[in-house]
Amino acid sequence: MTNYQNDIESIEALKRNVGRSWDAIDPESVARMRAQNRFKTGLEIAQYTADIMRKDMAEYDADSSVYTQSLGVWHGFIGQQKMISIKKHLKTTNKRYLYLSGWMVAALRSEFGPLPDQSMHEKTAVPALVEELYTFLRQADARELDLLFTGLDAARAAGDDAAAAAIQEQIDTYETHVVPIIADIDAGFGNPEATYLLAKKMIEAGACAIQIENQVSDEKQCGHQDGKVTVPHEDFIAKINAVRYAFLELGVDNGIIVSRTDSLGAGLTQKLAVTYQPGDLGDQYNSFLDVEEITEAELGNGDVVIKREGKLLRPKRLASNLFQFRQGTGEARCVLDSITSLQNGADLLWIETEKPHVAQIAGMMNEVRKVIPNAKLVYNNSPSFNWTLNFRQQAYDSLAAEGKDVSAYDRAKLMSVTYDDTELGRIADESIRTFQRDGSAEAGIFHHLITLPTYHTAALSTDDLAKGYFADQGMLAYVKGVQRREIREGIATVKHQNMSGSDIGDNHKEYFAGEAALKAGGKNNTMNQFEEPVLSSR
Repeated sequence: MTNYQNDIESIEALKRNVGRSWDAIDPESVARMRAQNRFKTGLEIAQYTADIMRKDMAEYDADSSVYTQSLGVWHGFIGQQKMISIKKHLKTTNKRYLYLSGWMVAALRSEFGPLPDQSMHEKTAVPALVEELYTFLRQADARELDLLFTGLDAARAAGDDAAAAAIQEQIDTYETHVVPIIADIDAGFGNPEATYLLAKKMIEAGACAIQIENQVSDEKQCGHQDGKVTVPHEDFIAKINAVRYAFLELGVDNGIIVSRTDSLGAGLTQKLAVTYQPGDLGDQYNSFLDVEEITEAELGNGDVVIKREGKLLRPKRLASNLFQFRQGTGEARCVLDSITSLQNGADLLWIETEKPHVAQIAGMMNEVRKVIPNAKLVYNNSPSFNWTLNFRQQAYDSLAAEGKDVSAYDRAKLMSVTYDDTELGRIADESIRTFQRDGSAEAGIFHHLITLPTYHTAALSTDDLAKGYFADQGMLAYVKGVQRREIREGIATVKHQNMSGSDIGDNHKEYFAGEAALKAGGKNNTMNQFEEPVLSSR
């Protein structure tokens, strides 16, 4: 017996116990409302999605071709429409997640207005967005199920038992739009206690996976900008522990922590690590510092020195009181950061790179996997990379290394449109197309995400409409570029009243008031000019 039928029978039994005062309550209407409200709390969502991620991680360990993907979203509606599109086109949400980008929260959701990615936005905006995303995903479930219920009633009214049975099967096997969200907590927004408190809010809102980075919280920079400052491992481990305690306190025992290292592009540290003996973790961290050997007589006022192997070493200190790492140590520091994080409670890694290069990523992950064989990476397929230029340069270098004639190409001007339909352009585009597949097979990338794609798509689509509408195209720019495409491509938003929940409300009115219900979806509703939206259920 299905949950739907169980709910009908349980409400029927409850009605019998209560008596005639509940005569107006229809058990099937209650069952429908319960189906449309599967998740009652954010913690239920966090547990449900954590189970999904753990299953996906195990499946990736067994077969690297089954990697996962997400797109970064900055509003509940954008996340909702993404998942509706996935269900419509791909028929399942399996292995597809959402990513919550701290960059986009700063740029688009702060009460201060647009901000750089420097943890200056209100930290409460992060759990608020998690909650908003799941509110919209749950509403997508309610809307789609409502369309199925309407279809079921129509089939029953027509006496079409086969159609009714087919729709009932879709209801009983319904796949939710609710999927895992990997949520960015930046560098923790303060000390470990602040990290713990914010992590709790994010988990209570539904986050099953929290991404945290090893930058200094009050000096945090975007991973693709300069001036990044890391912290010693012990400081970062305390924040990993804080997130784990938050998961455990709330009962999400299998919550996921994504440990991000910015060491590849971070040339500075705020403080020296504490070390007790040669070779310990603090000593390893300090060993990457840019130092000069001095004598005791050369000590200056206020100098900080390190003693190693009987030598006095003075770290290079900037006017900002930050210490500098040696050039060329970034990859080694990333490897040490990654191993240390996994050995101290993290579940997945994130290495922020300066370019999308499978061999470079694989080089670091291979070193990590020598120590932790099942190490897995979350990788940022960032819009901060010029993908066309990077891959054309890689193609150029590969062709040159093979002895091919590259005289027709100017490596300094490979973005030129003249190279779009050339051998080099086609090789580069094919490498971009297979980048995620190749990275997962060769570099341990379990999850591929694009941090800021919907920021760019919103700007691009708005530009497309504005340039025609405010020029000589007028309404044709909207009709041809938006509405006609919505109708022909089955985009659910063409019936925006339905998308916003108007039909759900009408059905509720009928549940509550019967024939006396004043419904919005009558014959004079202009939405009737559109065909019924295509159901995305299987």
